[in-house]
Formats: sequence, structure tokens, C-alpha cells
Amino acid sequence: MKSLALLVVSPLIVGGGALCAAENPLAPKPNILIIVTDDMGFSDAGCYGSEIQTPNLDKLAAGGLRFTQFYNTGRCWPSRAALLTGYYPQAMRRDNLPAGFAPKVVVGDRPRWARLLPDLLKSAGYRSYHSGKWHIDGDPADNGFDESVGKVNANHHFGSARRGDPKSSYSSVFIADEAIQSLKNHAAKYPEQPFFEYIAFTAPHYPIQALPEDIAVYKDRYKSGWDSIRAERLERMKKLGILDCTLSPLEPDTIPRWNLNEAALQKRIGPDEVGHAVPWDSLTGGQKEFQSSKMEVHAAMVHRVDIEIGRVLEQIKAMGDLDNTLIFFLSDNGASAEQIIRAGGHDPTAPVGSAKTFLGIGPGWSSAANTPLRLHKSYNHEGGIATPLIVSWPAGIKAHNELRTTPGHLIDIVPTVLELAGAKQPESVAGLPVPPLHGKSLLPAFAKDGPITRESLWWNHIGNRAIRIGEWKLVANEKSPWELYDLGTDRSETKNLAAKYPEKVSEMEKVWTRQAKDFHALSLQDPPAPGTGKKAGRNADAEE
Repeated sequence: MKSLALLVVSPLIVGGGALCAAENPLAPKPNILIIVTDDMGFSDAGCYGSEIQTPNLDKLAAGGLRFTQFYNTGRCWPSRAALLTGYYPQAMRRDNLPAGFAPKVVVGDRPRWARLLPDLLKSAGYRSYHSGKWHIDGDPADNGFDESVGKVNANHHFGSARRGDPKSSYSSVFIADEAIQSLKNHAAKYPEQPFFEYIAFTAPHYPIQALPEDIAVYKDRYKSGWDSIRAERLERMKKLGILDCTLSPLEPDTIPRWNLNEAALQKRIGPDEVGHAVPWDSLTGGQKEFQSSKMEVHAAMVHRVDIEIGRVLEQIKAMGDLDNTLIFFLSDNGASAEQIIRAGGHDPTAPVGSAKTFLGIGPGWSSAANTPLRLHKSYNHEGGIATPLIVSWPAGIKAHNELRTTPGHLIDIVPTVLELAGAKQPESVAGLPVPPLHGKSLLPAFAKDGPITRESLWWNHIGNRAIRIGEWKLVANEKSPWELYDLGTDRSETKNLAAKYPEKVSEMEKVWTRQAKDFHALSLQDPPAPGTGKKAGRNADAEE
């Protein structure tokens, strides 16, 4: 698929005096592909230091950019809201503020001014497609998507498709199949229109389940344990230039408060389950065997996502559109330390990673997946909120295989895409003024590494909270005092400077609180009809 405009004029290159579509209407608008994984760790891709085989992601990175300080919100549903709107989720009722903000806002339906990206792209001539996890309020069809397919049961990775081939029923294969079919239909029916494809994989979210052929690739790879794997990954990350810091220590006392306790885990799963991130050498032989088998499954899940991404890219290439497709790859939060059992439960006699199991990798392997950063999904320390971000656009980005240390956030994706597409937000919706987007365009960072001007980056989730201003980061766990870190020298947050610089703590706390009040005020605008708010902030296909 090639637009007529592409036959007339080639895209202007970012990095050589780029112009967006609004400034140069003759330039072809790029297709947009956003790929999101669920609970993938910061270091889980090969091009970010992993031993896991991800050749397709590595190829995208080699032909484009890797961001080393990009952030999500630390949890599934707030991240998806931020990604597709350009606003912090607390401002649009997709995550809570701490207690004390009155009136209390029920997490649920967004204000009508918080429109999703595909809705905004319609004015620029785009057709939009979704495949995979949703986890946003409302229905895709009511939020600008022309087609939404491949929705899956997020509590299970097998049985997604109604087809004879068992392999096609695996979530990552099924999600890619449906996305590919949407792309084929687009090429056949709408060849002159640009597309926006949003692919939301459920892997490697718990329960860890994978195809046997993929698990076999990693047999015995993790018998050395999470301490060894963390050290290996950090060494590779330093050589790749991803970061240069010390390895954060394991924190055995910090796990999600909703986890099953270790006694319950061992009763329901077996004596070899481990509920805390303890030194590998402290485990029994049976525990080491069982724990290493779980990481084999996690690796297999990431490996399969990469294979399916490769199939999607081949389809776009067959359409003649790969060069002019802007691709973003990222994760919705850090790797998960969650250990709970849902859905059909767990069969301890079934092979690890098979359809009848319900396991999580646990905090030991989550720490390895987030190497070298602290903590896990749901926390606002770096391990919970840092994501790999790979950006590829052969026709529009001059740089190849370059790193970007520019701090950024999911809220930056929408303003970036709108600028390139020549699309704009409306000035008002339902009689209410539309607030300025919280995110900033990443186009300057596409051209060269350097800071993007903004006051701060801000977080809050279930009482965990943080703010980053320049290289300074203020962060605290639920009901804990503020900690202060200089991320320029201590990305792994090992040296708490709060006692040394109390004035900096006070200064940054005031900014955090002021912004929280601003978000609270926005969240009160355009309240939902009585009785329609969702108390949990999740919907039918949702989980943690």
C-alpha cells in the first residue's frame, strides 16, 4: 500500500530539519504502529541486555532508537489510559490520588474531553485498528477504532481462538493473527489512507504460560539463578551503553500487599515455591529447580512475542509500508512480583507453563527482569515504572542504532503522533474546554539526544508516589517517608539523599502536591452519570 502522495514527494527526515504533516501537507503521513507488552521487564529484550532471543526487536533498535529513561505509570490500566490520551491517569479518573483529596473521585469513566488517540486521528484521515488487551473504560468502537479484534481472556494465555490449530489459540499468536488480518483488510479496502495499529499483547503477564517449543529453547538456561542472571544482564547493559550504575540489592521484605503469603503459596503450589526475593544460594535444590523452570517460561513468552512482532512487520513490509511506519515498542509497567491464583486455579501436577497452571515469576525473577533497577510493577521506584522504548521509522528518522537518554513518559506518545499526523485536539468537548496535553512531543529527541523542556514527571499509584525534576527523583512507597535520589549518578536508587538535602525534599514535595491538586481539579470535570462509575477502575477483560 502506497499513497499517491508518496509517489509525489518523499518524507522529510527527522534530524535534517523535519517538518510535520501539518507544516508540509504534501508529505505522506506516516502509518503508526504501537506495540505494548504486559509486565515485561526493563532488561528483558536482547537489545536492552537480556539473554532472551529477540531478533526482531533487536533489528528495530539497530535501525532506530532506544530510549534509556522512558517511563510508564507502573500499572496496567493507568498506563493504557496515559498512552492513548496524553494525560496523567489521575486527571481523567483512571487512577486514584491519595486519601485526603476531597471530594473523593471514583476511578472509572474518563471525562469526555479525554479522547483516545484513534478518535483524534480521524480528522487526519487515519483508520485505526486494535488487537489484544483493552483495559480502558468504554468500548474500542466508541473511542475511534474502526475495528477491534483479538480481544483475549487476560487471565489465561491458551484458548483464545476458535480454530483447530492449538498454536493459534495461544494469546500472542492469536493477537498477531488478528492484527495481521486487519492490516490485510486495510490494504485491500483503504490503500490510500494511513493506518494506526495498536497491538496490546498480554504476555508475559501472569499466569506464565508458553508454547512447549518456546520453553524448550530455554531449557536449563536459568539454573545459575537470579543473582547470576542479574549480574550478567548488568554487564551487557553497560557494554551496550544502556546505563552504568550499580546493581540494586534484592529487597525480600517488599512485595505487593495482595500477594499470597509464602505458606499459602507452598500449600497451593508446592514446597518449592518462593514468595520473596532472597539470595539464590539460600534456596533448596528443589526450589532452585522449580524457580529456574518458571523463568524458562517467562523467557519463552517474551521470545514468542518477538516472533509474532516479526510476522506483523513482514505483513507491513508486504504492503510496501514498512519504511513509512512509525513504530513504538514498550511495556505497560515493570516486571511483576505478583503471586496470586485466579481463574481456573492451579494444578500442581501439570507441567510448569502449561494451560492448567497459574504461576507468577515472583519477586526474585522480577528483580532480574528489571535489572538493575529497584522493585517491581505497582511501585514507583525505577523497576516499576521504567520501560524499554524502541522507536523505528526508516523514512523519517535519520539516526540508526542510537540511544536516547532523554527522559520521557507514555503521555508523550499522543502529542508526538498528533504532530506528525497533522491532527489536533478540539478546543472544547461537551461545552468544556479541553485541557492542554500533559505530554510533550518526542520529535526533538528523534533528531538528537537532549532534554525536552518540562517541569517534571509525576507518579502516584495505590499510595506509592514519585516525582522527577531534572536528575532528581523523590519517591516513596505506600505509608513510607520520601526518599531522594540523584538519577544522574544513581539510577538504581541505592543512595537515599533525603537526610542530606531536606530542602530539596521539601521543594519537590510541594511541586508533587501542587500537581496532584491540579489533577484532582481536572478529574472533577464532566462527572459520569450517577451509578455509572466503576469502583475498581477495571473492566470486563481486566486483571491486575
